[in-house]
Amino acid sequence: MKKLARVLSVACVAAAPLLAPGTAAAQFAKPEDAIKYRQSVLTVMANHFGRIAPVVRGQQPYDPEQVKADVEIVAMMSKLPWSAFGQGTEGGAARPAVWSEGAKFKQAQERLQGDIAKLVAAAQSGDLAQVRTAYGAVGASCKACHDNFRNR
Repeated sequence: MKKLARVLSVACVAAAPLLAPGTAAAQFAKPEDAIKYRQSVLTVMANHFGRIAPVVRGQQPYDPEQVKADVEIVAMMSKLPWSAFGQGTEGGAARPAVWSEGAKFKQAQERLQGDIAKLVAAAQSGDLAQVRTAYGAVGASCKACHDNFRNR
């Protein structure tokens, strides 16, 4: 029950800025709020992406409906964190390159969105081979962005 409450809490926090008009800076009262928001969104996204890993590795049986549900959450969540990387929100695990190399960071976001769209299509097809291929591409997008823009 506590886990469900935590997930719902994160989802509410994640959706709140979408309801408020204005710039990213106006969506967050403090820079720490933006950092917490993007970290929460990316944590939920990573959790659902990670649930698919044992399936594509052949360690768990393929349940097309469960994979599709997890992919849909990944796709929805993947649209949310970017507004929380506005000027003045430096910090957290993000490297300064997020702000100094904005065009490159935007390109990484777009690559991820494109790869996730292919994963959505693969999940909807029900073809595990397509899911495996698309899953690998999303993983590569995540890794490339982390390599360039995330402190370890």
